[in-house]
Amino acid sequence: MTRKQRRGLMIGSGVAVLSVAAILVMFALRDTVVFFHTPSDISEKKIPAGQRIRLGGLVADGSVKRGGGAEVEFAVTDTLKTIAVAYKGILPDLFREGQGVVAEGKLTAQGVFVADSVLAKHDENYMPPEVAKSLKERGVKLGDAKSHPVSAPGSSPGDTATPAARKN
Repeated sequence: MTRKQRRGLMIGSGVAVLSVAAILVMFALRDTVVFFHTPSDISEKKIPAGQRIRLGGLVADGSVKRGGGAEVEFAVTDTLKTIAVAYKGILPDLFREGQGVVAEGKLTAQGVFVADSVLAKHDENYMPPEVAKSLKERGVKLGDAKSHPVSAPGSSPGDTATPAARKN
């Protein structure tokens, strides 16, 4: 073999090995690329019991039931389907009914999602009080207190109280 042929063979072999490695990685990650599955996705895809997944949606109103200790049961909904969730641990501060949540765990054969971690999704309309005040001063309408909690009456820079705490 000449030097040029050897170099071509080495480059070709390297490209082939990298291609196979990339295909294997993509195959292994095919189901985990999705950030989370909604309750509708889970019912449509028939995800097998025991497979580790992330469940995302809204905490259904009236569904939170606290047991003894750190045990909590609640339901996650996407307004079309609802899945019961069982969790043992400390819930995030932002966790509440009607709020977005992502739970990681496994689905049981009975259809209950057993979560080992729960993340509360914050409101995408949130903005720091300083920014809200600055926008108000410039005449920019922020919307009502439901969509922009910091624009609620009594909100001021440095005010860390929640809208509910301000009412009390």
